[in-house]
Amino acid sequence: MNRKNQYVLRGFFYKVLITLALILAFMVSGCDSATKSSFEITSPDGRVSLNFGLKNDSAFYSVFRQGNKVIEDSKLGFILDEVDDLASGFTIKEFNTTSFSETWEQPWGEKREILNEYNELVVNLSEREGLKRRLDIIFRVFDDGVAFRYVFPEQEHLKEFRIMDEITEFSLTDNHEVWSQPAYRPDRYEYLYSRKRLNEVADTMHTPLTLETGEDLYLSVHEAALTDYAAMTLFLKEGNRLECDLVPWSDGVKVYAETPFSTPWRTIQIAEKPGDLITSYMILNLNELNRVEDVSWIKPAKYVGIWWEMHINKSTWGQGPNHGATTENVKKYIDFASENNLGGVLVEGWNLGWDSDWWNDGNGFNFTTPYPDFDIKEVTDYAASKGVELIGHHETGGAVDNYEAQMEEAYAFYEKHGVNYIKTGYVNPRGMNGKEWHHSQFGVRHYRKAVETAARHHIMLDVHEPIKATGIRRTYPNMMTREGSRGMEFNAWGADGGNPPEHETILPFTRLLGGPMDFTPGIFNISIPENPNNQVNTTLAKQLALYVVIYSPLQMAADLPENYLNQPAFQFIREVPVDWEDTRVLNGEIGEYITIARQDRNSEDWFLGSISDEEERTLTISLDFLEPGHKYNAVIYRDDTQAHYKNNPLDILIEEREVTSDMSLTLQLASGGGQAVHFSKLE
Repeated sequence: MNRKNQYVLRGFFYKVLITLALILAFMVSGCDSATKSSFEITSPDGRVSLNFGLKNDSAFYSVFRQGNKVIEDSKLGFILDEVDDLASGFTIKEFNTTSFSETWEQPWGEKREILNEYNELVVNLSEREGLKRRLDIIFRVFDDGVAFRYVFPEQEHLKEFRIMDEITEFSLTDNHEVWSQPAYRPDRYEYLYSRKRLNEVADTMHTPLTLETGEDLYLSVHEAALTDYAAMTLFLKEGNRLECDLVPWSDGVKVYAETPFSTPWRTIQIAEKPGDLITSYMILNLNELNRVEDVSWIKPAKYVGIWWEMHINKSTWGQGPNHGATTENVKKYIDFASENNLGGVLVEGWNLGWDSDWWNDGNGFNFTTPYPDFDIKEVTDYAASKGVELIGHHETGGAVDNYEAQMEEAYAFYEKHGVNYIKTGYVNPRGMNGKEWHHSQFGVRHYRKAVETAARHHIMLDVHEPIKATGIRRTYPNMMTREGSRGMEFNAWGADGGNPPEHETILPFTRLLGGPMDFTPGIFNISIPENPNNQVNTTLAKQLALYVVIYSPLQMAADLPENYLNQPAFQFIREVPVDWEDTRVLNGEIGEYITIARQDRNSEDWFLGSISDEEERTLTISLDFLEPGHKYNAVIYRDDTQAHYKNNPLDILIEEREVTSDMSLTLQLASGGGQAVHFSKLE
């Protein structure tokens, strides 16, 4: 028997033993549930385990990996308004354990087939005295982490209620290093990540929150299936104890709820290597099944658009002599897209409302009335004749009431004109409707209403100034991508010098753990002559590599069309897909470098992207992801010997060579540089 078959057989017997243990636990629960006060449940491969128990009638959990504690005893519960808290006085009424395993297919994504395999423990709690209110907690243990959620069953003594705090703790074993963003700031998620020791972080922090333990162990704390609830942020209490902090409504209430009611999943992803966090699909697996029956209209795409020219002050969103969204200008972009294998053209600034102080008050936006110099029927008819789709745009200025009052009509207007993609925006430093946090329950409800309405009208969404990604793309695959961190535009006008070279080497290990990001790569005119005080902190080769490193099913070729003319490097953007069969993280250190290879879903080609921070690097990678026994032609786009993101960003070398799976490839990355490779199988 060969070694591979031995491993398969060993894994089979191990799963049988785990299943028998779960059955035994279930049998025990039938006779001992009234007295048992602690439980252990393990992952399918046995490496990760979770303990749950009561101490002084309060609920606690802890997490282990290979017998080593990852999360110390951490408290669970709630503080409610005008009624007694649900945080102590518990007794266990019943518990149940089950196993689950399936492989499901994404309609689009970074990997076609997703394994969803876990062991589950459901604990039914009740108050020992008084009203004897009930609270259930569901724990799922995966090979790559743990998740849990609270369920408030329908019950006589708890109907409508208000959550003032969720007492969910993540008690860490040490003062780990953490990659964090501040939570309660006017620009939402659009701040650079900082790397500090946990006890050095003064701010409440957004999730995903990524931690390095220094012991070949990486953690990411996040949430999944954020639906009708406040987003979870985290703050540090005494010791190394992180506690959930729900983003409140303007009246101070965290969550309005009515039984039966379920919270989002609280998630802890666990990995030996940082790259393993990226290929963990636990967040997706914790979301509900697809609710869009027919997904044939949902299609990933590459696009160009009237966007960058406004950010570099070449044209304007509002009316005037430099108005960008004119019929004539849009047709030029359509011609370019049609000639270069780009499926869409984004048009911002086409509708009434841009001529005011819209970023502080968006109530002037009208989503069905174009400016006089933009003829939407002429534009969409012309696009259709060229095999290109218009990507619509709804900037709300955070005026959600105004947007929701027009939403049904606005989506029907786009549907009538054959517009199947909409980019939305919610720029307002004072919040939604001038008072509500974007990531409060108010905001979460609005974003869900938008994606559900869009689905009814066969429209795909690209949301800027969004709620963070928590995997709802599984439930609504028309929720394609979103911003949710500092994107390319900060390089055009950022007063702090734009995004530093390390920024893109941090995003895959932090923000992108939640889901795809519309980062808008592809800037070739890196020096930005229109804004001489700014430039993109990158080499040209790195801009190409970002199409592979930063995943999005909608990818923009963000620069002006004229900046791509006579540029051989643009061939990579023409060819790179946006829908993948498989994803492999070949190496990476957070904030330093990362190399990712992805296989095209619609061919046997592979594409590779590797990027660095401000340090030059030489990395050697194995090509064992290629199919053995076959030859591939590798077209390599790399930093040339004198490339440097500050003083020589355009120095690029394009070369070809024949490779096979048993070979290795040496990557030479300049300061702030990168490398992109297209592997095509030779017949």
